[in-house]
Amino acid sequence: MHIVDMLKIEYIIGDLESKNKREVLQEIPKVFLIDHSHMDIDRMTAILLDRENLGSTGIGEGIALPHGKMPGLDETLISFGRSHDGISFDSLDGKPAHLFFLVMAPENSTGIHLKLLARLSKMLKDSAFRKRLLEARTKGEIFASIAQKDAALQA
Repeated sequence: MHIVDMLKIEYIIGDLESKNKREVLQEIPKVFLIDHSHMDIDRMTAILLDRENLGSTGIGEGIALPHGKMPGLDETLISFGRSHDGISFDSLDGKPAHLFFLVMAPENSTGIHLKLLARLSKMLKDSAFRKRLLEARTKGEIFASIAQKDAALQA
């Protein structure tokens, strides 16, 4: 299972406009409308907010991994957003989040969902990788960095 099998370059936002957690959880899912024009983004945002109410997905080190399971979804989707300024996300370390990987999975996909979150966490433990994501100038560079790190985990 590779991150880049579910993340498309079109699902990357290199410069988020959001200023707070709610706005992030509304902005990032909108990229899925590119391929899923009938997707209920408001419902997806509500699912993500419900998950945040259980405990923040801001894991620290400038990273947030918002995620949820959505009824009616037939494939797992991953998107990425970046905020140069950082956004308060109730992170475990109290610092703003800059890098956001959103994972939305079908309602019955617990195993895949958890494996993807674990894989992303493992990738993001690498400070040089986080730095490359922060410094990338284009969506293409962001995607290439993610693909390279994803492939390196297979080696």
